[in-house]
Amino acid sequence: MANMVMSFRVSDLQMLLGFVGRSKSGLKHELVTRALQLVQFDCSPELFKKIKELYETRYAKKSVEPSPQVPRPLDPLALHSMPRTPLSGPTVDYPVMYGKYLNGLGRLPTKTLKPEVRLVKLPFFNMLDELLKPTELVPQSTEKLQESPCIFALTPRQVEMIRNSRELQPGVKAVQVVLRICYSDTSCPQEDQYPPNIAVKVNHSYCSVPGYYPSNKPGVEPKRPCRPINLTHLMYLSSATNRITVTWGNYGKSYSVALYLVRQLTSSDLLQRLKTIGVKHPELCKALVKEKLRLDPDSEIATTGVRVSLICPLVKMRLSVPCRAETCAHLQCFDAVFYLQMNEKKPTWMCPVCDKPAAYDQLIIDGLLSKILSECEDADEIEFLAEGSWRPIRAEKEPSCSPQGPILVLGTSDANGLPPASSTPGVGGSLGSALGGVGSGAGAVGGLENGKPGADVVDLTLDSSSSSEDDDEEEEDEEDDDEGPRPKRRCPFQKGLVPAC
Repeated sequence: MANMVMSFRVSDLQMLLGFVGRSKSGLKHELVTRALQLVQFDCSPELFKKIKELYETRYAKKSVEPSPQVPRPLDPLALHSMPRTPLSGPTVDYPVMYGKYLNGLGRLPTKTLKPEVRLVKLPFFNMLDELLKPTELVPQSTEKLQESPCIFALTPRQVEMIRNSRELQPGVKAVQVVLRICYSDTSCPQEDQYPPNIAVKVNHSYCSVPGYYPSNKPGVEPKRPCRPINLTHLMYLSSATNRITVTWGNYGKSYSVALYLVRQLTSSDLLQRLKTIGVKHPELCKALVKEKLRLDPDSEIATTGVRVSLICPLVKMRLSVPCRAETCAHLQCFDAVFYLQMNEKKPTWMCPVCDKPAAYDQLIIDGLLSKILSECEDADEIEFLAEGSWRPIRAEKEPSCSPQGPILVLGTSDANGLPPASSTPGVGGSLGSALGGVGSGAGAVGGLENGKPGADVVDLTLDSSSSSEDDDEEEEDEEDDDEGPRPKRRCPFQKGLVPAC
């Protein structure tokens, strides 16, 4: 088999390498080295069949050539009759690759090419090179668990880019080789989607794949975050060949895999880019406000203003970089700093205000609201008016509910600041004993406490009903005078004190 590969011409080597999705550029000895590596590491029957087919096609045509002086064109039909394998690339490149042989000898027969699978653009990854175009994972048997190998080598320039890139965190380079998997659907760009039972092996080690997010809702299955898989730390950063094997479950759905050399970005990088190219001029934002508040003749309700909060709905803090998507219909903004950080951890790209898609390419920084934030620092909400102006809405201070009643002072005091002595003996002591139950810590009220006269006490809880009850008791005492002498009742009030009604 190696002897067949050694006898191939450049065109045959390019066709063989294109068949397995390898790079077809370079000198002949480089192409031969890559082809021999395929024979050594990729022992698939499809590869051997292709090598044999190219070998037989070349020598069979050579035997029936009419004259050795006439250049022999390649058969164009052979370009479209090659069997596809799990690692075969799309045939769209072949007419370009063989254009120089077909020049002046007729055109390729027109044939509808199958559309290619496209993956969505990821904001946190800048694609530098395409190592393997999206290629369908084709099952080789009826078993549920399938394996699909892929062999490729990095160029010296690509290796240098990886080694010289900065570290995002210990052991993680910014320039990476990533594997992306999606549905084999050509109708629109596809999101990353893993097949069941996925496992990725790089050379001799398995690569970690993101696990499932636990679900707190009953009856809801946990979801797995499908994102590019970083293979860089397990690869040979040299001219050596790398072998990647994808294990996947065959349950009826078709998947495609692709390899890219990318540069991973951080939320700070995206924020800086957004500040550079994504700021909307304040006058344009003001025109949008006027458009929102324009009087609609068909509407019975006239809108004179719209309120906008200066608090971010994500973190309930004051906005620093007011941002929203151009596709959103509201004027309310969220903070771009926290929005990018949250999508860096768990990419959803959904607007926190209206819960609709808000992709990074659609984000804008509201220049008018940024200006308002710098001018209005003592309000958390503003109102846009119909003419495009605005006014702050400040929270009104609530009146205090604490009692502010006047202090009632009765009686006079002597030169030493003490209340006058009672003219009736024992009245002070009687009052102290009568009111002593009000508070044990008050001591002798109205009498002497530690040899000193006590302070006057006014019971503010008495009302007119209490006075009427005392009058009734006095009447009952008068009625009972005939029955005999009774003990003297103590006066509840000291002379000079009146109840406060």
